[in-house]
Amino acid sequence: MIGKSTLIDLIVGTNRGLLASQPQQQAILAAIANLEDFSPTPRPLAASNLLEGDWRLLYTTSKALLNIDRLPFCKLGQIYQCIRVESNSVYNIAEIYGIPLFAGVVSVAAKFEPVSQQRVQVKFQRSIIGLQSLIGYTTPGNFIQQIELGKKFTAFDFPIQGEQQQGWLDITYIDNNLRIGRGNEGSVFVLSKT
Repeated sequence: MIGKSTLIDLIVGTNRGLLASQPQQQAILAAIANLEDFSPTPRPLAASNLLEGDWRLLYTTSKALLNIDRLPFCKLGQIYQCIRVESNSVYNIAEIYGIPLFAGVVSVAAKFEPVSQQRVQVKFQRSIIGLQSLIGYTTPGNFIQQIELGKKFTAFDFPIQGEQQQGWLDITYIDNNLRIGRGNEGSVFVLSKT
């Protein structure tokens, strides 16, 4: 069995997948598949204590996320997926850096609904895009607290509507500090709990 440490070692230096060569991608995907076969949590959605919290993205094959790094004058900082089980909420937050004093944040708030023991249906509800300094962004937890209190931000803050703004995610591996998921567009996500 290939362990977690092997997967982490393979991911190091790939900038969340952005710099992964084809052989690296194949090795990482093989390591992911191996770990999924030995998941210690066969019913991940019943393990709300493991699911709850702020997760930092280590690796993905999602072009939508990786393409943020290709915007002019922008560098992708940390990407988080923060799960609040009690309210069935998920927050995707990407920190963006570039020109000094113009650090930004791109975030999407969504609701999730379990549809099996490992799959959730996700419906995106709100997007907030703005400068970290103008919206008072310091940490994902602080930012989410403001969102949940109903704060309107000095930013592009708009509701997301339409049936096409939804998808699903399978949680294929989860333990105390590592989570692997597979999305409806074929993307793979590896995250560590912060």
